[in-house]
Amino acid sequence: MALLNSPKTYGAVAKLLHWLIALAIIGMLAAGKYMTDLEIGQDRFDLTQLHKSIGLTILGLTVLRILWRLVNRQPALPAHMGALERLAAKGTHLVFYFLMLAIPLSGWALASASKYNIPTVYFGTVEVPHLPYISTLPRDEKKDAEDIAEDAHEMLANLMIVLLALHIAAALKHHVWDRDDVLTRMLPFRRHQE
Repeated sequence: MALLNSPKTYGAVAKLLHWLIALAIIGMLAAGKYMTDLEIGQDRFDLTQLHKSIGLTILGLTVLRILWRLVNRQPALPAHMGALERLAAKGTHLVFYFLMLAIPLSGWALASASKYNIPTVYFGTVEVPHLPYISTLPRDEKKDAEDIAEDAHEMLANLMIVLLALHIAAALKHHVWDRDDVLTRMLPFRRHQE
């Protein structure tokens, strides 16, 4: 499998980034919903630290993915797709990139504004500093910032769930209904005919 994308399919780097980020996001959404119901204690603390570490990893991988996309051509969309469907595909991807940046950043802002001031320790190894401006706010403003960040983080995560469902439905529609290669060209172990 080629590392670079071709006019017809995605290369190994794009596929690897796509699936690593996708699996991490699905796990994070499930963990986020689960940990909000946990009582304050060691289990919630440990899961929160893991959640923050994976969120920062998603942020870093997303930056790499955007850079890779900017320097690497994208496979052409199928010729049968109409203008509206092409616009929807491009718009969906832009919203995905926005969410893949905004959700971790809102989580980082939430940790930075938290009244508990618990440090983020990246996979138990390196302390990640809080965001400078937010972490130095006066107590009353910090509480407002924490509420805003928490609401934004949850709202963006819920939007991601909806977008993921639409993305999966669209991929299946292309595969089952249109019988084109939109789904198969992103599958990790599938060789695509050039």
